Amino acid sequence: MQAVSVHNLEKKFGNFSAVKPVSFTVQKGEIFGFLGANGAGKSTTIRMLCGILPPTSGEAFVNGINVVENPFLVKKTIGYMSQKFSLYADLTVQENLDFFGGIHGIPESELNQRIESILEETNLKDQRNKLTRELPGGFKQKLALSAAMLHAPEIIFLDEPTAGVDPAARRIFWEAILEMKQKGITVFVTSHYMDEVEQCDRIALMHAGEIAALDSPANLKKSVIPGHVIYFESSNFFAAKDALLQSGRFVRVDAMGRGAHAISADKKKGAAAAIKELRQILTANNLDVEHSEIREPGLEDVFVYVIGGRDSL
Repeated sequence: MQAVSVHNLEKKFGNFSAVKPVSFTVQKGEIFGFLGANGAGKSTTIRMLCGILPPTSGEAFVNGINVVENPFLVKKTIGYMSQKFSLYADLTVQENLDFFGGIHGIPESELNQRIESILEETNLKDQRNKLTRELPGGFKQKLALSAAMLHAPEIIFLDEPTAGVDPAARRIFWEAILEMKQKGITVFVTSHYMDEVEQCDRIALMHAGEIAALDSPANLKKSVIPGHVIYFESSNFFAAKDALLQSGRFVRVDAMGRGAHAISADKKKGAAAAIKELRQILTANNLDVEHSEIREPGLEDVFVYVIGGRDSL
């Protein structure tokens, strides 16, 4: 069954199209990710689906509710966590949860039980009497997630929930997301961290207000990259990049760690032949190759290939 159904949803601000007509579905119980750079349209799309921003055109259904016709009803049935921390710094953890429970109209007898349960699940019991402003960044994000989940929504929207959070805290936060999935909760999350979206069931790559590609991480890595991914190291990256692209045998060359990833134009030639071709091109241009090897495509390769290809059109 579908938790979200979107058809030609669009948002304009004057003459600027923040989100061009997009269409997609999210299945119940899956983790659905929006991957894209800042300004790609991810947050605007989420705000439309949450009933916060009215669409310019198109339609969307969340939990079977028409977002355009009943935005207030949609808000009551979802959880939403924005990229900007939005709880009250001068209240304690307990007081924040009490306040948000009241907003959602949860009866007091039921609210106490829910708060105890969610504090247990997020390991925040020891922090319950601390002022929110005194919490480390990771604990603040967990508190925001707790507040968004307090009324037991079937779907939660997380808009770059780990922005500015250290790697260890991000890992803990994603453990909580995976636990939600095990309980059958649908998670719609935006991010620009590749390691995070790897954990999604499906990903939509968003660029300049459009969905450039949509599939599972594994399928995207198999289907999007046209050739072999070769990691190589050379003392002159920029000259090497120019030589490989000008040859017409390689479609992308991007810095990667100490070296670079070069994507060959097709997979018809074997991996060994692709490496040999790369070395021949660089040698012919008096450029050194200190190391070269075939690598499995990663989501970062997919992202830069899809986005780079669109930017060059």
